[in-house]
Amino acid sequence: MAAELTAHQLIAQHRPTLDQALEAIRTRAYWSPHPEHPKAYGENGSLDAAAGKAAFDALLDSRLDLGQPGTDDWVGGETSPYGIELGVTYPHADVDTLLPAMRAGQRAWRDAGAEMRAVVCLEILKRISDRTHEFAHAVMHTSGQAFMMAFQAGGPHAQDRGLEAVAYAYVEQVRTPDNAEWTKPQGKRDPLALTKRFTPVPRGVALVIGCNTFPTWNGYPGLFASLATGNAVLVKPHPRAVLPLALTVQVAREVLAEAGFDPNLVALAAERAGEGIAKTLATRPEIRIIDYTGSTAFGDWLEANARQAQVYTEKAGVNTVLVESTDNYKGMLSNLAFSLSLYSGQMCTTPQNLLIPRDGIRTEEGPRSYDEVVADLARSVGGLLGDDARANGLLGAIVNPDVKARLEAAAGLGEVALASREIANPEFPDAVVRTPVIVKLDGAKPDDQAAFMNECFGPVSFAVAVDSAADAVALLRRTISSKGAMTVGAYTTSEEVEEAVQEACLEECAQLSLNLTGGVYVNQTAAFSDFHGSGGNPAANAALCDGAFVANRFRVVEVRREA
Repeated sequence: MAAELTAHQLIAQHRPTLDQALEAIRTRAYWSPHPEHPKAYGENGSLDAAAGKAAFDALLDSRLDLGQPGTDDWVGGETSPYGIELGVTYPHADVDTLLPAMRAGQRAWRDAGAEMRAVVCLEILKRISDRTHEFAHAVMHTSGQAFMMAFQAGGPHAQDRGLEAVAYAYVEQVRTPDNAEWTKPQGKRDPLALTKRFTPVPRGVALVIGCNTFPTWNGYPGLFASLATGNAVLVKPHPRAVLPLALTVQVAREVLAEAGFDPNLVALAAERAGEGIAKTLATRPEIRIIDYTGSTAFGDWLEANARQAQVYTEKAGVNTVLVESTDNYKGMLSNLAFSLSLYSGQMCTTPQNLLIPRDGIRTEEGPRSYDEVVADLARSVGGLLGDDARANGLLGAIVNPDVKARLEAAAGLGEVALASREIANPEFPDAVVRTPVIVKLDGAKPDDQAAFMNECFGPVSFAVAVDSAADAVALLRRTISSKGAMTVGAYTTSEEVEEAVQEACLEECAQLSLNLTGGVYVNQTAAFSDFHGSGGNPAANAALCDGAFVANRFRVVEVRREA
């Protein structure tokens, strides 16, 4: 196929964006090239709200033919958490045919160099960005996120994380020069002289194992980190959330072909119901990199069994907030209420355990007992979600029956401070929408410890009474060390307590947010500035995004000859 996108065109269009991304990761200042507001779309080739919805509707009950080699069947079966059947079918691959085809294009992709790979990736992201409204509906109806969250987290925020990975990949690849002249003096003899060439070479085929809750946000970092470092990428979506990643693969294949590369550098591995191909793919010798987001059990299995691959996992942890004192009590309650409610607690960063001294906390309004703090927080959540229309916009839908079962079981674990209630969604009558439950537990009781020391994914929070701030910090340390945490929060006006919490997080390697009372929440992170996870505790072995996330996806091979 003749190239439709020349290197000159791609570099001219996307090099300025790449340079801005490189500056952003250097300074950690706010920057994003992807608009968050839905009304920003509709010009320069991008789809507006109506066109995006029409494009999504046109996908329903259709066959998404990607033109992949080795297609031996068509599979589907996604049902939206909002109650509609998507009816989209995808190619099922004979991997013995597909994987060799994917490897065939790697030489030309490797030889293209770091800059060309980066700008091709940016063109892929630009085309995805133009279809953000369409992708938002695809994310909404596979994850259960409310539309605005699906639009922002599944669109611009996911695209930012993909671009961030490209920027880090570029930095690591150009750290070593392409060529070097080496001369070593030999006294009276002629010097030794060598010409050296250094080439970043890919590890092989990368496997992205997608998740149900954030298919693009969690999928894009690994996908683009591997592609930008020269690897072919096989995308294995979660069977309940295929569509957003299938559309991503479709766009990537189109761009690669137009740029003169083999489209099989990116391919989809959809599966039949109950087939469970992730383990089979993960242990194939061709798979040299794996990116996975999901349960701890399967993440641990991958780390133990996919020995031929470099494995990057984001698993699960027990996220904790320590509440010791505050000088903005209402702001603290409002911030926590939103953090507990957003997307029905179905974020890997949502707080689960709230550690509160049983003797109460200090506030600018005077002391508040443990019972008062918990009751006030319950009222704050109730007020936030009191209007059903607003609640639907914040909560979205419960993504699967397991989350609903955990929510219902949590009420039997202790005294219920805030009961969960069912909310009707007039637009989607079959959606399962539930408000959070808050359960009071005692940090000193073994039975209660058994409950709050394990992850309870979903809209479930435990208000854990502890003897003192020191006991809270000790429990925080133990939780991070044994269970891991993607996020930690703390509220304190005490320099001593702040230092103790900070030291615990530094030593146990957990990301900490202090005294958030405004419009920034502990369960949200910004690309180019915040690290998502640390890679240093059991919740994840990688961070999004740092140099370590990309540097081991390639190796540098040297060819030297006498000058």
